[in-house]
Amino acid sequence: MRIILAGTGSAVGKTTIATGIMKALSEKYNVQPFKVGPDYIDPSYHTLATKNTSRNLDSFFMKEGQIRDSYLKGMENKDIAVIEGVRGLYEGIDSINDIGSTASVAKALKAPVILIINARSLVKSAAALVLGFKTLDPEINIAGVILNKVKNKAHYEKTKRSIEEITKTEVIGGIIRDDDISIEQRHLGLVPARERENSLKFIDIWSKTIQESIDLDRLIEIAKSAPKIKSDLIPIWNKFNKQHVKIGVAYDEVFNFYYKENIESIEANNAKIEYFSPLNDENLPDVDGIYIGGGYPELFSKQLSENKSMLKDIKNFHLAKRPIFAECGGLMYLMNSIHDDKVVNIYPYKAVLTDRVQALKYTIAEVQQDNIISKKGEIFHGHEFHYSKVIVDDLKNKLAFKITRGKGSFENQDGFIENNTLASYVHTHVAAMPNFAGNLTISAKELGE
Repeated sequence: MRIILAGTGSAVGKTTIATGIMKALSEKYNVQPFKVGPDYIDPSYHTLATKNTSRNLDSFFMKEGQIRDSYLKGMENKDIAVIEGVRGLYEGIDSINDIGSTASVAKALKAPVILIINARSLVKSAAALVLGFKTLDPEINIAGVILNKVKNKAHYEKTKRSIEEITKTEVIGGIIRDDDISIEQRHLGLVPARERENSLKFIDIWSKTIQESIDLDRLIEIAKSAPKIKSDLIPIWNKFNKQHVKIGVAYDEVFNFYYKENIESIEANNAKIEYFSPLNDENLPDVDGIYIGGGYPELFSKQLSENKSMLKDIKNFHLAKRPIFAECGGLMYLMNSIHDDKVVNIYPYKAVLTDRVQALKYTIAEVQQDNIISKKGEIFHGHEFHYSKVIVDDLKNKLAFKITRGKGSFENQDGFIENNTLASYVHTHVAAMPNFAGNLTISAKELGE
């Protein structure tokens, strides 16, 4: 069973509705959540709602067969998949093709789509929206509609009748406007669920609202209509490290942006993951390599700066030429400072938060020199999403990546290299860099000896 919840554009309340549905269905089913596109924040809510780690499906990172294989891997021992789309149903990397869109994932999985519409001030125009979405690509099975932000029951019934009679598409529920169920926003989107003690309170409210507003039995029937799909046997990652290693992964309130498949690929390459907290732990665990993902170090820069023993351990690990790979927030942590708070100081630059987004797009990178995760000449896909920047007045480090699509850290380049430490604003997904884990674990073994 599977269903995709897709929006008609921004401000439709897609994440709130998707998470509420996941939580409501979890009372009866073992729900596997998915998110279309490069996103760490929405999946954090999915994971809390279902107690199953949300996975990303993305046609910019993945071939069609990899989408199916990643989906099937996630669905092992699960009852139903609830897949939250990204932006509008058809929004992708450009205005014509499907790459990076929810529509591309719907086609790859042959999944029925429930269209979520912001129905504020709409009645017959809502039918026009549905008709347009259905007509644009008949290969997409728009099997139902959810109306959000309706004024009252009368508004809902009028809009429902218009859609069902004009478009022959079933409306399975409507949600009355209520500002009390909204949640705090931050510069990267929703506040990550991991940071909010009251996140479960919001999720419970969303779930109760869904149960009162949406025909969940009908939703299940639609999900059951999805045809069976088979594995294409296309690996998401390569396995070639045969020697046991230990990889330290930074994971706490600060650093928690990781793709599930990236961690699994490291484990598949004979690595034991040792989680540690740069914020709360005094020392590094005994590991052969370090992986520091993204997050919000700018919000915790003072506390990070005060943890002198951890800063010293990481700096010494680097000076011993052991491998460290850092993405986005991890990159900031390895700089000389975040604003005026001193951090690890592997790179002699300051990271600062700006008022405007510095990069928000899919990226394509060409590897300019061998490093701990990739080899010269390789081309890989990634994404950038950050409000911070690194102030580089005089470049003193080599840069591993030439950014052919996107911005990068410095003059369309990224991947600061010093010893065997690599730090980049580009977020990597192992499906787009299948040798990532094998290279990292081999580097850890060889450089740790």
